[in-house]
Amino acid sequence: MSSEPLPYPAAPEAAVDLEAEFRASNVQEVLDQLDRELVGLAPVKTRIREIAALLLVDRVRRSLNLTSETPTLHMCFTGNPGTGKTTVALRMADILHRLGYVRQGHLVAVTRDDLVGQYIGHTAPKTKEVLKKAMGGVLFIDEAYYLYRPENERDYGQEAIEILLQVMENQRDDLVVILAGYKDKMDRFFQSNPGMRSRIAHHIDFPDYTPEELLAIGKLMLAQQNYRLSPEAEEVFKDYIRRRMGLPHFANARSIRNALDRARLRQANRLFASRKQPLTRAQIMTLEPPDLLQSRVFREGAPQNEEPGQAH
Repeated sequence: MSSEPLPYPAAPEAAVDLEAEFRASNVQEVLDQLDRELVGLAPVKTRIREIAALLLVDRVRRSLNLTSETPTLHMCFTGNPGTGKTTVALRMADILHRLGYVRQGHLVAVTRDDLVGQYIGHTAPKTKEVLKKAMGGVLFIDEAYYLYRPENERDYGQEAIEILLQVMENQRDDLVVILAGYKDKMDRFFQSNPGMRSRIAHHIDFPDYTPEELLAIGKLMLAQQNYRLSPEAEEVFKDYIRRRMGLPHFANARSIRNALDRARLRQANRLFASRKQPLTRAQIMTLEPPDLLQSRVFREGAPQNEEPGQAH
């Protein structure tokens, strides 16, 4: 009979409650807010949830000493204007903050003009000042491809790009950069700047809205300001959306907002013209067909070069 001592049973591994970690992070609150704020965009919302799940698991892995460095979190949002890129960037900053990947969770939104100077020695201070403001949060660079203008020998955008690349690599634990713009232009930008592409971990494409989604967006915008469409006006607005989508410079939700701002202006003038008659609360809240039909979009031979901010 052996006299060797019996081995002790291995201690059970401690289990991690991911659901409890998720609840404690309050990230669901941000995801719910995103659902309330943005109509549609199912593929985008799915990607945001996937990134949130990845970061939650990574945070747990770090607590168990299973990872050694911060994951690369820089992103690229591509899509046409008015598809919600800035709003999603704001919520992404909040998610990153709640999961502990950025210190403050604020968003600094800039364009080329905020980063690139017009003379020698001007670009570096401008770019570094923007980066200083964004540290601890998210830097959102809209139409980022305009940073690179190889056709202009005296352009200083390349200097800004080189500074950004250095910070994106060396300080990625304290700053997340999100580049945004049209997909085809961003693709060309990355082809010309492979160092930038290699630092982008997540590419998210924002689809255009459907007419039905644009109608829902418009009604949501109106409800937020205590307005509504009459049933007749809703039919006119559906026709407006269809026509406007076929015109140049259509900017999705941005064009819808512009159209409704104009409609509210026309409604106010219509009500003021009949001010001698008492108005009910419902009348003051409701947009009617004339408030929309005065748009140039309904006129025969409407200009084909209208900008989003013009009187559509």
